[in-house]
Amino acid sequence: MSDGNRQVIEEFRANAGRVGVFEGADLLLLTSTGRRTGAPHTTPLGRMADGDRLLVFASNAGLPHDPAWYRNIRADPRVTVETGAETFAGVAIPVEGEERDRLYARRAEQVPAYAEYQRRTTRVIPVVAVHRGVPGGRGAALGDELVKIHDDLRARLADLRADVRAFYAGSRDVPDLARQLREHCVSVCGVLGEHHDNEEGRGFPRLAAQFPGLAPVIGRLRREHVAVTENRRRLQELLDDAASRDPGLVQAELDTMTAELDAHFAYEEEQLRALLNAVGPLWRRP
Repeated sequence: MSDGNRQVIEEFRANAGRVGVFEGADLLLLTSTGRRTGAPHTTPLGRMADGDRLLVFASNAGLPHDPAWYRNIRADPRVTVETGAETFAGVAIPVEGEERDRLYARRAEQVPAYAEYQRRTTRVIPVVAVHRGVPGGRGAALGDELVKIHDDLRARLADLRADVRAFYAGSRDVPDLARQLREHCVSVCGVLGEHHDNEEGRGFPRLAAQFPGLAPVIGRLRREHVAVTENRRRLQELLDDAASRDPGLVQAELDTMTAELDAHFAYEEEQLRALLNAVGPLWRRP
């Protein structure tokens, strides 16, 4: 951070958003996550209100490259915003096409320096809309819905493991018990498969298109989906004829699948829960 930025940030925080050198200007502090370091990166920016969102502009004073904070939010759009009056979590989403042009022109009318910034560079200066990331709103937040789905699957797997233990501890030769065990396995694997199919078919493509910087996260989750699918197939194969299988092998297979799923769920929740809570209200708009 430059000494100038550090001084502006300190004065902003000490004076409820007022900075003498920018008297009369609407400022905010945007804290993003460094795409390389993973450390918080705070930047003072001019802001423009637009309904219930705030707009910021990656002008970089007309330099030929995008500023660091913009590259950060392309990798991880989750941000913290300080306005002087309040601090809130949000998600920073670039505005594209005609809407971007209209909003930048409006900003240039308000602050002519922005017209000069665009003249200085051949890049199209990005306009970024910062939306509040408060969970809730209309219905449950998407990130919290994801956790509920995962918790339901965790409970179903725990029940299946209990059924397997009971099956091998009792009479594995009773046809009804074997049938019930197969049906339970099919039910659990079916719900898990449907959940992952929905993510692959709808959720992940939408996230990838809107937030290209999430590609490493989505790539890992997709690779893990392949492994989970193979585990499901193997487990169903074992429980189709559970009575003839080695109990230790079946339970070890189920333990492995459960551990891998727990790790998969934990990673997905860590990476996407807050983001989905933030973008959920935007995605639900007509």
